[in-house]
Amino acid sequence: MQKVYIETLGCPKNQIDSEMMLGILSQHHYDVAEVPEDADVIIINTCGFIESAKEESVLTIVEFLEYKKEKCSTFIVAGCLVERYVDDLKLELPEVDIFIGTTKFPKIAEAIAAHEAGHEIQVDVGDIDILIPENLPRIKTTPSYTAYLKISEGCDNNCTYCIIPQLRGKYRSRAFEDIINEAKQLAKSGAKEIIVIAQDTIRYGMDIYNAYRLPELLKAICAVDGVSWIRLMYAYPDEINDELIQVYKEEPKLVKYIDMPIQHASNTVLKRMNRKTSQEQIRDVVMRFRKVIPEMVIRTTLIVGFPGETDEEFKELYDFIEEIKFERLGVFTYSQQEGTPAARMLNQIDEELKVERQESILELQQGIAHNYHSTYYDKTIEVLIEEKVEDEDVYMGRASFDAPEIDGLVYVNTKKNLEIGEIVSVVITDFLEYDLIGGLKDELSK
Repeated sequence: MQKVYIETLGCPKNQIDSEMMLGILSQHHYDVAEVPEDADVIIINTCGFIESAKEESVLTIVEFLEYKKEKCSTFIVAGCLVERYVDDLKLELPEVDIFIGTTKFPKIAEAIAAHEAGHEIQVDVGDIDILIPENLPRIKTTPSYTAYLKISEGCDNNCTYCIIPQLRGKYRSRAFEDIINEAKQLAKSGAKEIIVIAQDTIRYGMDIYNAYRLPELLKAICAVDGVSWIRLMYAYPDEINDELIQVYKEEPKLVKYIDMPIQHASNTVLKRMNRKTSQEQIRDVVMRFRKVIPEMVIRTTLIVGFPGETDEEFKELYDFIEEIKFERLGVFTYSQQEGTPAARMLNQIDEELKVERQESILELQQGIAHNYHSTYYDKTIEVLIEEKVEDEDVYMGRASFDAPEIDGLVYVNTKKNLEIGEIVSVVITDFLEYDLIGGLKDELSK
């Protein structure tokens, strides 16, 4: 039986596509290779969102092409970079056998069969607005206790800095029932945490139902047996309303955490970005969340150095972050993407100044995060155990207010043998800027 290895770059949305490619190939009698050295087929699922992601994708392709000298007979490059630069990639990387775009991965098995039959380069890109078929098989690559659940494809926001609509097409919500069925399957597979994702989760249902159905959808996912935590990511602030906030208050499984990218806080910059919100609305959403749910944790992301960003506009952003004190925050320097309106704007910002502004925000956030974590001292929180520290009586895990890969950790001191994927009660005994330290409640209370 042939084996396939897949290397996934970029976001969790890409990861789900990779998992479906593995699922499809498993039905065509392929086994999953744990390491690329053992693979007959290697797939690199690329990201093409910003310059650093493109560079990482190209470097990864070049690195993994070395395995073609060994066992690998079919080398595939898939995803966003292919959708964007397939002609350049064909020219620069003649060793690649198959190029497959963001919506064509369901045809992965046919592409491999065609290549094996004729040994010609296979290219399948375009048609980025088509629907991804439902009920595709999927082999999870996340830990058994965590799973991503994608509720839509594409994006209609057309932010001036973003290339995603050109790579993944218009916004296409999945059918309500199909999402709930998948959530039930993920729960049956052992997932205790379901992370709801899309390019913009907040607009779920508006295209196919002409209605704002995200609150209803989250309630239905919360009703799925076997799931302990449901986490919402990529929820743009402009459509967050009291109905959604009320669902957060009422549903114990919906963790009190929301990922709400604001990108900036100066209204003039937001307008140049074509963001459909304002500083005043962002502040209002945050305040309403905190009034109804005092323990709410809000993560956001920012872009500094957007074309034309003045010292005054940056100070507006800095002052806003100092005022609002987001519990979780990431900040990126603006990346000039060819084919986007922002790339053609005048007054592009010097890279050195971008980094200076990024570091300024990060320094501010470090203090905010440290003060926030100090509020957990001597409090009990629920922690999902993910890993044991080798040769120490310490486990690493995540609190409900920490998303995987991007947020902090909780270090749990205990002599007990804990199960990976177990959720335990931990008393916090110390804190760092981004991480917490504690011990098991039942041990410390003795």
